[in-house]
Amino acid sequence: MSYKNKKITILMANDDEDARFMVLEALREVRLTIRIECVENGEQVLDYLYCRGGYAGVSNWYRPDLILLDLNMPRLDGREALTLIKSDPDLQQIPIVIMTTSHSSGDILLCYRLGANSFISKPVTFEGLVEVMKTLCQYWFEIVSLPPEDL
Repeated sequence: MSYKNKKITILMANDDEDARFMVLEALREVRLTIRIECVENGEQVLDYLYCRGGYAGVSNWYRPDLILLDLNMPRLDGREALTLIKSDPDLQQIPIVIMTTSHSSGDILLCYRLGANSFISKPVTFEGLVEVMKTLCQYWFEIVSLPPEDL
């Protein structure tokens, strides 16, 4: 499926307001139409995905085409959220990209074992973040083939 003419939905989970802002700004540099939904912890990721809590009955809900997941968040961390999402047959096909400050080989290995599709250590500079977001979006929305939502 080509995303050139489709509005893409990205669900970003990160408890750091500055980090969310930087990713949002970097995504403005991407030449695709992107709708981004932001949550602050793994519990809110699941609330969003299952349309419960603050997302129950929301009329403008969109199934994410990609989830950007931080590892270290309060309530339910990224590792726990990743495990729960990848264990649900209705959600497991949504690509999950871990985007974190961690460079730990243990975190990298664990995330791939839990079903992460990619692991990215956050770039230090805004320019680096823009390049990562452009490459990430090009890869997931222009190069790879993803399963249709209705399967």
